[in-house]
Formats: sequence, structure tokens, C-alpha cells
Amino acid sequence: CQISIRPMMPEISLNILDVAENSTRAGASLVEITVDADTVSDRLTIVIKDNGCGMTREQVSQVTDPFFTSRTTRKVGLGVPFFKYAAESTGGSFSIESRLGEGTEVTAVFVLSHIDRMPLGDITSTIHTLIVYHPETDFLYRYCYDGTAFTLDTREFRQILGDVPFDTPEVSEYIKEYLTENKLETDGGALY
Repeated sequence: CQISIRPMMPEISLNILDVAENSTRAGASLVEITVDADTVSDRLTIVIKDNGCGMTREQVSQVTDPFFTSRTTRKVGLGVPFFKYAAESTGGSFSIESRLGEGTEVTAVFVLSHIDRMPLGDITSTIHTLIVYHPETDFLYRYCYDGTAFTLDTREFRQILGDVPFDTPEVSEYIKEYLTENKLETDGGALY
């Protein structure tokens, strides 16, 4: 009997939220999030890239250690180590590239059909939450499913809206509907 230890975050979208929150705390003005599901190659690739303060080589080597955190309010940083574990436990891969003063890029690749792969979860709510609750940060979100894709770029929304904030109820609702409708059009309602 083999016991599998499941990561604390039950959905990949919550891992994305955690890493993107790290990007906003790192002072990023732009966070790029790509979710690419390819059933033919049996891969789900997540890329989160920011232009925040970046990390030193030493910090990059420590960031996957569950007992390392740069935060002072919590002694243990579990988000990145769990994301890494979640990807690698499916036979996938995980990498972090960062340059001090330039930003960080996190890539997690999951084997879609692997029995231990967590579900993607509610990615629409995750992206919506990031946009609405981080008005000082721009987000470029790209969602791909078997070669079909859509993109949401908050910089384009800002050009249209001017000074109207994203947390205005009508704008927030529009963003949620935009994400929901485009995801459905892109993946046909696929659950994975």
C-alpha cells in the first residue's frame, strides 16, 4: 500500500493565485499568466511571469524549500513548494527563473491524465479576483485549450475605462462575464 501526500491546495488555480500574489507583493506592475491545456500532448502548462523585484540565485534555490520564506508574518512558505510538488508528482516539471531587479517566471507542467493531478479548478474566479483586488497591477491572461485561445489584457481595459476602477460593481461583473464566456468558447466547457 502506497500513501500519497496531497498538496494542501486542492486546485491548480489556487496555486496560480498564490504565485501571482507573490508577484504583486514583489512590486510587479505586470503579471502574465498563461494556462495551456493540450490534450494531444497530455500536458497542462502554467506560466506565471512578472516584472517585479526578482530574486537572487540564492533566493531562487531556497524558494522551493517549504521552510524558507521572505515574509516576516509567517515562518513557513508553502505555496511554491506545493506547486512544485503538485507538478512533479504527475510526472511533469517545475522551474523558476528570476533576475534581481527584472522579475520572475514560474513554469509548472502537469501530465493531464495523471491520476494524482489536481483539477484546474475555478480559474475564472482566480483571474477575476487578482484583477479586481490588485488595481495597481496589470494582468495579461492567456487561456489556451487544444490550440484555441483567448487573451484578457487589463491595459486594454484601462484604455477604454479611463479612471473607472475594476472593483466598480458593473466593471467587476463585466470582467467576470468576459472571462466566463471566453473560457467556455475556448474549451467548450471541458473539465480537467
